[in-house]
Amino acid sequence: MAKIAIVTDSNSGITQAHAKEMGVYVIPMPFIIDEKSYFEDVNLTQEEFYQKLTEDADISTSQPSPESVMDLWEELLKEYDEVVYIPMSSGLSGSCQSAMIFAQDYDGKVQVVDNQRISVPLLQSVLDAKKLAEEGKCAEEIKQLLEEDKLNSSIYIMLDTLYYLKKGGRITPAAAAVGSLLRLKPVLTIQGEKLDAFAKARTTSQGKTMMINAIKNDINTRFGGDYRNVYIEMAYTQDLEAAEQYKAEVQEAFPEAEILMAPLSLSVACHIGPGALAVGCTKKSF
Repeated sequence: MAKIAIVTDSNSGITQAHAKEMGVYVIPMPFIIDEKSYFEDVNLTQEEFYQKLTEDADISTSQPSPESVMDLWEELLKEYDEVVYIPMSSGLSGSCQSAMIFAQDYDGKVQVVDNQRISVPLLQSVLDAKKLAEEGKCAEEIKQLLEEDKLNSSIYIMLDTLYYLKKGGRITPAAAAVGSLLRLKPVLTIQGEKLDAFAKARTTSQGKTMMINAIKNDINTRFGGDYRNVYIEMAYTQDLEAAEQYKAEVQEAFPEAEILMAPLSLSVACHIGPGALAVGCTKKSF
């Protein structure tokens, strides 16, 4: 049986310390903050990131360098037979396509998975890949199975503020002003390739209910109607206390579910700001 290394990036929400516990590897995503380079969970903590964000620092995201990706692969191939690399969705970053080009030089020993996940659904893909490797699947088989399963996941995100969408040019200043005046809580969704608008809530409570109902609808209409056959997942930006309170509400809605929760990736957080709450579901396929 081939010895396979499972690699992802920090958009999975997996910290460097957690990666060691899991027996997987995480490439930190780079950020440029006020013209200085940082790497998530290496020299940039969640707390430091949100402090800079709220101080209105100039923050931009970047792809991991070719050297950082290939150096890790080459180091791992000294110990492992094959590498499965599961980066963030190709619809949200060019890093996946870049990795696929790099992998062409490795004679099939590196398989790059594009199953269009980010945040906790991406974390679940890492767990699935690890399980498949332990069952004896080769890297190419793991890639094929994960990509066949790519549409069996949803995530909904409620924003606390429109400021960061306006700052990034994703909505007009006029729309942001109207939304702020009405205290609207936009709910976004990631279904595969991209981040889209889903609904507008007038209150936080209404937005929370919308997301729970959206998950219930997905389970009933897309994932076979069996609540035991899905993973329920949650993510948040900065406010852990609010996330824990919402987790209790989600747990009440899905009493039999074991809920996996992690901070939302900073690559998404820089566009939506602090105080966001997210809930998702992924079909159990493996």
